[in-house]
Amino acid sequence: MSRRGLLLFVLLSLLWGIPYLLIKIAVAEVAVPFIVFARSALGAAVLLPFALRGEGFAAVRAHWRPVLAFAVVEMIIPQGLVVHGETRISSSMAGLLVAATPIITVALNRLRRDHDRLGAGRLAGLLLGFAGVAVLALPELGGDLLSVLEVLLAAACYAVGSMIAARWLGPLPAIPMTATCLAFAALAYLLPALGSWPPAWPSHEASFAIVALGMACTAVAFAAFFLLIREVGSERAVVITYTAPPVAVAAGVTMLGEPLDGRILVAFALILCGAWLATSRGPRLTATASAAKG
Repeated sequence: MSRRGLLLFVLLSLLWGIPYLLIKIAVAEVAVPFIVFARSALGAAVLLPFALRGEGFAAVRAHWRPVLAFAVVEMIIPQGLVVHGETRISSSMAGLLVAATPIITVALNRLRRDHDRLGAGRLAGLLLGFAGVAVLALPELGGDLLSVLEVLLAAACYAVGSMIAARWLGPLPAIPMTATCLAFAALAYLLPALGSWPPAWPSHEASFAIVALGMACTAVAFAAFFLLIREVGSERAVVITYTAPPVAVAAGVTMLGEPLDGRILVAFALILCGAWLATSRGPRLTATASAAKG
């Protein structure tokens, strides 16, 4: 990998690993709809000047149905679920649960008639990944299970989004499509955000977290991801799926003092090893579907 590719890879690992930390900071002071609206609106506003170059929006408009479906399952539903889930579970746990997305993608692809044969290695990956999820979820049966299920449902939405993108959105220009989807998300949360608008401006920490979510972890992250694809190719670029979760865990532990116990470490190893095995053969996640998670 070139020096430029390595720098982009490290940058993207940070930008897609820290959203869970920023969400945890923001949700302590601000309502869920406001956070999702602000993040989406900021991201769309930053990308819009770049999206307006050329005729990209014409292609997006011609495929508006799959674009809208992608926006719903990749942004509108999962962003609200993750933010609401983090009202009760740690940011590091949320990051690890979302890391199950590649495993869920492989499992969902098995429902297609033209699915690939699932060999022993990929089957072992699925089992390891789901075992890691169980390690995280089962101790929550008496407490925050609903929040765990919310984040897992978000991961399932991301998996469906990757399948939609792979089948229908491959030829579309990425930045206009992303700006359009973020605009859809902002519109979807506009009225709930107005109804939950904070009576007083949040603290500097919460304000910074929201701005960073929209500008850095969404707009800049997408731009970096597209540059990374151009630099190293789509198959190598999706390795970012395995590097962002360690950043999420490290950020939660070091910045928020979240616990790093044996359960987190075991789940971390099982989920990442499972994701690597489950996607090591056969088709990989489509690069265009890797939204700024969280």
